[in-house]
Amino acid sequence: MSTYLSTELRHRLLEADNRHCAYCHTSQANTGQPMTIDHIIPQTQGGETVFENLCFACRRCNEFKGSQVTAQDPLTDETIPLFHPRHNVWRDHFVWNPSGAELVGLTATGRATIVALNMNNPLIVAVRRRWVSVGWHPPQE
Repeated sequence: MSTYLSTELRHRLLEADNRHCAYCHTSQANTGQPMTIDHIIPQTQGGETVFENLCFACRRCNEFKGSQVTAQDPLTDETIPLFHPRHNVWRDHFVWNPSGAELVGLTATGRATIVALNMNNPLIVAVRRRWVSVGWHPPQE
């Protein structure tokens, strides 16, 4: 579904998300596809089209997230809220592995989000490895 955003709201999102996916921090240049607008709480669950409920997401994270707002932590098997880009601090939940190609979950929320959004799928990990090899450094925040 396409969402109309005012120029002001789109600019505010671009600034807040630093032109990267708010979930996996991959840039549009790395994915080769335009970023999508994600309703953090989906419209089907009452989520509104306001800054506090919107973020930029790469197509892959957005499609895997779908209407999910919770997922299972692979370590504890508990159902956990997914990472919320406007309420949670990214670096509290995620870190890049030493190669800079894979995300590691620091918390139950981080781990559940990585699995639910398939953030370390082989295709994007291979792309990140190529980008790292030419000097790209993944954003930390």
